[in-house]
Amino acid sequence: MRTLAIGDIHGCLRALDALLNEVNPRPDDLVITLGDYVDRGPDSLGVLDRMLALRQECRCINLKGNHDLMMLAARHDQEQFNEWLKCGGNQTLASYRAAEDWKSFAEAIPEHHWRFLEHDCLPYHETGSHFFVHANAYPDQPLDEQPDHMLYWETLEPATWRPHESGKTMICGHSTQRSGRPLVLDRAICIDTCVYGPGWLTCLNVDLQAYWQANERGQTRMANLGFRTR
Repeated sequence: MRTLAIGDIHGCLRALDALLNEVNPRPDDLVITLGDYVDRGPDSLGVLDRMLALRQECRCINLKGNHDLMMLAARHDQEQFNEWLKCGGNQTLASYRAAEDWKSFAEAIPEHHWRFLEHDCLPYHETGSHFFVHANAYPDQPLDEQPDHMLYWETLEPATWRPHESGKTMICGHSTQRSGRPLVLDRAICIDTCVYGPGWLTCLNVDLQAYWQANERGQTRMANLGFRTR
């Protein structure tokens, strides 16, 4: 059994499919996705369909990201809808062929997609040695006491990072690594490697600390957290 963590996908289905083809998740693997399934990339619809299919193929823990929260909030408030459009919501609506209209857009999105984002996606996941969040965590608070702004919105800054009181290693996304390589700190690893920009989508084998990457051109590569392998 492998524990596999996948960083921010942002509507990049081609990269996701190429990555999963390389990783080849098995039924006994645990796949933890760190949120931000939608926005910025060209096929948020396809990504959400692929996430739902993956839940039938292996054990999945799906976390919620800030972009997923923005999409959910856009249903209920026109100002939130307008803000979401500025942050990539327009690309998401285009993937559904939905108009950029607050009053009607929600009906263009299938109910099972709304249900996945609202009910199936979790705020965090914890194992004996690691914990997984979308964005960040206060070092001196248990995960079930972390505020939403930290779990979903706070960037990971190397200069101010302090390891969590649990002694566990944090695996997160959200803080974009434009180098295309994961950020490795003392008991923290960030795997948002900017797939919607010039970078890559990352899947980390948590126990071996090796990772696979794919981009929207369908290219793939492998490395580990210590050195590049190919």
